[in-house]
Amino acid sequence: MNILTVILNYRTPVMTADCLDTLAALPETTAGRMRAVVVDNASGDGSPERLESHVREHGHGTWASVMPRAVNDGFAAGNNAAIRVGLTDLTPPDAVWLLNPDTLVRANALAPLVGCLTANPNVGIVGSRLENRDGGPQRSAFHFPSVLGEFERAARTGPVTRLLARQVVAPPVPSGPTRTEWVSGASMLVRREVFDTVGLLDDGYFLYFEETDFCRRATRAGWDCRYEPASRVVHLVGQSTGLDERTHLPKRVPGYWFAARKRYFESGHGWCYARAADIGWLAGHLLWRTRQRVERRPDDTPPGLVADFIRQTWGSTGVSR
Repeated sequence: MNILTVILNYRTPVMTADCLDTLAALPETTAGRMRAVVVDNASGDGSPERLESHVREHGHGTWASVMPRAVNDGFAAGNNAAIRVGLTDLTPPDAVWLLNPDTLVRANALAPLVGCLTANPNVGIVGSRLENRDGGPQRSAFHFPSVLGEFERAARTGPVTRLLARQVVAPPVPSGPTRTEWVSGASMLVRREVFDTVGLLDDGYFLYFEETDFCRRATRAGWDCRYEPASRVVHLVGQSTGLDERTHLPKRVPGYWFAARKRYFESGHGWCYARAADIGWLAGHLLWRTRQRVERRPDDTPPGLVADFIRQTWGSTGVSR
């Protein structure tokens, strides 16, 4: 397979350069079967020039290029800019590898993904095992969000999680290759024919839920989605977005997260289902708050979360950034 790798940069030129350096060591790169495009979403910090200089000085110019854009209109639109050009090329790629700028690919990370698509014609999307620098796994194979899944996610209570195990959006990391409902867009290989079938990523998402929505559309069109742990990719969680709940809480959940969640439920399931999911989340959060106060647990809730949830979900139709 010939692979087009797309990396979206927004004010993370150092991390993006490090990611490119790890790509340079892949066998597919040295054999000329992989080319990469770094899309810069109007960073305004000199990122395009710095990345072009890095590509030139490190000898990546034979397989990597930089695509500056004049506007920052989100993750989906930025990736689509490169995908659109690649798919209309005289020699379009057989698959597109979406890769976050805050990733470092391990040796031979691409080959298992390609192997999965080659061996399984019904598989349209396959994702990597994401891990920490020390090799510890991150959850990257998921179930689609649902009403009960929203309740479980907000409740954060052991008995509820066990009862609704099949609804948990982020189940435990699988021990081997497995079919899943969606995979993280931090490292996701997509067969070209999937784009032919369902189109590009939905530009209506600024950030978050775009890969969930894309996998859902692909699944409804008859494509399978797989998780392939033999493909190992280090993911420096949250360093490109500032939202890493494992190390610190953001001052406030950004409006575009609520807007993306709302778009996902309404576009895929309709207004009534979306409101049911909202009620499920609020009920779960109330349960968590009750438990937190009764057991005197530390309050790790982002400030203004419920007020923001209600205002952004029920009172806003636009995307707040």
